Amino acid sequence: MMRRRPNPSKQARMTDAASPSWSIDPADVARFSAIAAEWWDPKGKFAPLHVFNPCRLAFIREQALTRFGRDGAARAPFEDLSLLDIGCGGGLLSEPMARLGFSVTGIDASEKNIKTAATHAAEQGLEIAYRPATAEQLLAEGAGPFDVVLTMEVIEHVADPGEFLRTCSKLLKPGGLMVVATLNRTLKALALAKIGAEYVLRWVPAGTHDWRQFLKPEELRAFLAGEPVEMQGPFGVSYSPLTGRWSRSTDTDINYMMTVTKA
Repeated sequence: MMRRRPNPSKQARMTDAASPSWSIDPADVARFSAIAAEWWDPKGKFAPLHVFNPCRLAFIREQALTRFGRDGAARAPFEDLSLLDIGCGGGLLSEPMARLGFSVTGIDASEKNIKTAATHAAEQGLEIAYRPATAEQLLAEGAGPFDVVLTMEVIEHVADPGEFLRTCSKLLKPGGLMVVATLNRTLKALALAKIGAEYVLRWVPAGTHDWRQFLKPEELRAFLAGEPVEMQGPFGVSYSPLTGRWSRSTDTDINYMMTVTKA
């Protein structure tokens, strides 16, 4: 099969590095930067995300189709809609979102992650606006607002999750949709998502997560109390050792997602 050469006019774009923001945890940024080049290796350190991706992609697509009344059978159902992927990492969500028709902006506090994401997108001929930046920086610059905002497995890594989530909601257009994914602060999550995933199964490097930073659904709701948005969920996600797949679940004790809509 011939590999399609990227169109130079549609290559991923990068801007100068963002100035530091107080909401970012420097230790987490350094940790992910050190393994940035492995984002697209399905058998590397980010292998669990490659397995997890189909489940969360299906959820985002389903929620967006319903919210915007789009035709799921269309080749690019979200054409003319904008999407912001906060904490985009190597672009594992940004790229499929671009293929679905979204005009995608991907930001990450790690410049190494952004370089990895931009290089991969250019190789695929995808136009994605990548830049090393924080949500606070975009808000201060007056960027957006966006039809869809994604903050997937990010909020448990920031220094002030409440301020971070409120900032993200301010980047959302009226009528827009935000999807938040994180880990629940339960003993079950401590045993499986922290100890089991990091030290027993070694799905992710030891020290990736701090269980004390996991968040309960009611805490997310409290963060947005008083904001002009509505939050729905939690929607549980669980892993089956028998099939090796993730799927939607009524179990929200470990991984869960919430949706935020702005009237």
